[in-house]
Amino acid sequence: SFEGRVEVYHDGKWGTICDDQWDDRDAEVVCRQLGLSGTPKALSWAHYGQGSGPILLDEVQCSGNELSLDQCKKSDWGQQNCDHIEDAGVSCDPFTGTEVLLCQSDAGTVRLAGGHSPGEGRVEVYYNGDWGTVCDDGWTDLGAQVVCRQLGFR
Repeated sequence: SFEGRVEVYHDGKWGTICDDQWDDRDAEVVCRQLGLSGTPKALSWAHYGQGSGPILLDEVQCSGNELSLDQCKKSDWGQQNCDHIEDAGVSCDPFTGTEVLLCQSDAGTVRLAGGHSPGEGRVEVYYNGDWGTVCDDGWTDLGAQVVCRQLGFR
């Protein structure tokens, strides 16, 4: 339920995505779009089997911060130079990763990582194409309250 070949629906038909340029940042967007948490992992060379029908996207290059594949840089719909042996896949495995929660806000994307329960963990922020940690210099309960509010906790 959290991994498989990635297929997209466009212009009345389902199709696959070519794995050219396919990486974990693209997987992160797919997992987010599907509402899945866990460790996003891109898989190539039809890891989950070859699809059938059209190959609808190629050269997908997400920064990892997008909310859906539509927002990523990619080829025009149907413009590709692939065969189904190159169908892209994704795993959003909730059992292997430390990522627990993501939220999108005006302040950027924030997540908790490495905690033992959904409401705790290391604070990480997404900035300029990469995830990074928050230094604890000057960190107070007020900062923690802001993060908790961003993540939807009281």
